[in-house]
Amino acid sequence: MIREHTIELRVRYDETDPMGLVHHSNYLRYFEIGRTELLRAAGGRYRDMEAAGLLVVVVRVDCRYKAPARYDEMITVTTQITKVTAAKIIHHYVIRRDGQVLVEADVTLAVIDREGRLQRVPEALIEAYQS
Repeated sequence: MIREHTIELRVRYDETDPMGLVHHSNYLRYFEIGRTELLRAAGGRYRDMEAAGLLVVVVRVDCRYKAPARYDEMITVTTQITKVTAAKIIHHYVIRRDGQVLVEADVTLAVIDREGRLQRVPEALIEAYQS
């Protein structure tokens, strides 16, 4: 499985505030797109985990905003898996515009069942992300 993936996105009007800058909350959406596409590029799908009764939830976000993105700009979202244990998956994100770093973040995920009980990260994911 791959451990890093980059996707290009165009900032949409509805993602910006009245000043034309991406609202800070939308970067969390970009992170989700990045990790979903990383898994998809590696041949997996969150849908399959959900069908098995496992849900992936965000338990921590550490985000550093360095410069704003603006309406209609092209940005790249690079997603990297930095750590996988039996209890968590940590992704690192870098959002850039023309090579300039706009945002960096680390997001910790956990796996729960449909009743909200903490579950072990599936062994297949641990093996794939550690290879």
